[in-house]
Amino acid sequence: MSQSTTLPLRLWGRLPLWQQILVGLALGVATGVLFKNDAQVLAPIGSLFLNAIKMLIVPLVFVSLVAGITSMADTRKLGRISVKTIAIYLITTAFAVSIGLLFGGLFGPGEGMHMVASGADEAKQAPSLVSILVGLVPSNPVTAFAEGNILQIIVFAIGLGVSMNLVGEKAAPVVKLFDGLAETFYKLTDLVMRLAPYGVFALIAGVVGSHGAEVLLPLAGVIGVIYLASIAHVLLVYGGLLSLLARLNPLRFFQGIAPALAVAFSTSSSSGTLPVSIECARKNLGVSEGVAGFVLPVGATINMDGTAIYQGVLALFIAQAFGVDLNASQYLMIILTATLASIGTAGVPGAGLIMLGLVLTSVGLPLEGVALIAGIDRILDMARTTVNVAGDLMTSALVGRSEKELDLEVYNRSTKE
Repeated sequence: MSQSTTLPLRLWGRLPLWQQILVGLALGVATGVLFKNDAQVLAPIGSLFLNAIKMLIVPLVFVSLVAGITSMADTRKLGRISVKTIAIYLITTAFAVSIGLLFGGLFGPGEGMHMVASGADEAKQAPSLVSILVGLVPSNPVTAFAEGNILQIIVFAIGLGVSMNLVGEKAAPVVKLFDGLAETFYKLTDLVMRLAPYGVFALIAGVVGSHGAEVLLPLAGVIGVIYLASIAHVLLVYGGLLSLLARLNPLRFFQGIAPALAVAFSTSSSSGTLPVSIECARKNLGVSEGVAGFVLPVGATINMDGTAIYQGVLALFIAQAFGVDLNASQYLMIILTATLASIGTAGVPGAGLIMLGLVLTSVGLPLEGVALIAGIDRILDMARTTVNVAGDLMTSALVGRSEKELDLEVYNRSTKE
């Protein structure tokens, strides 16, 4: 191989992984714009990468959660971490929907559309609280694993880990087995992540190629507002909490989580990004195995900050499009409904649309508005998933810092891997 050929390869190999992924992302966008639907020829490469990521989700969540809990033998500590995690997720979700409403009001993406409601549609039904609680406990753990029911797997893993702690010395060989399995899956995740630049390139090329300007331009306003609100939430809320509460450098945080954000953006799946999130939290942020293994799987199922921003912007967009003026109590109802529904619809397929139906119904807005954004929902999903993943990782850093389970030396170094 000639020197002119090997030089670019050497330069590429010296780039940190997050920079390689961002290059793949940019090239994917350019390829989709240039080749349009012909870019779909790259779909098998993206599918292979997605399958490799999905292959890791269930076993990695299970073994990392069990290993994390057994590393926290103190049940009071586990209780503290649980309370902190859920509290942070609820607070940031309330901030997220408020920011969505603020940006929707400031930019008015639905003004002047003059839509007329027919009143024929009905809201999609969210699961009841009783069915959610009953569904948390798997009647058959094997079925939960086969179906990839993350909430049930989390409950089973927590029960198993706590039981191993209570058994004590006799469970030591099993604890050691799960520690070894966790490290093995972390290494497998590392190997899969080396394919990320190419997988992200193929996925983004396909998305951009199939969603041309004819779909995006008519609703460019609402897309732009949701993306702006998402960026503001990540920088101001997450960056602010890291600076003020944890005294951590936000720039280091964003550098460390860049690979996870790129995968989240291209796959639109919080659960699909989970293996990468755990890898970033441990290797780049210095979060302990116990905290990362507990906080991130829980966040992937109940943290929906990005979806809350989406609800806030779209509620105002639809109100503006149909000429409906909202009062103060309706604004508060949107915030409350979106915040509580973020947990109520956790793990439900199409949770974003179910939540949107709930929010619109709670304030009497027409459900025909959902059809307005159907064509661009995939583009919006990319933004909201990226925010969700950033929120999961921010929470892991906050909880790790508060529990002295975050290695500052790892966190403060520049990301070289």
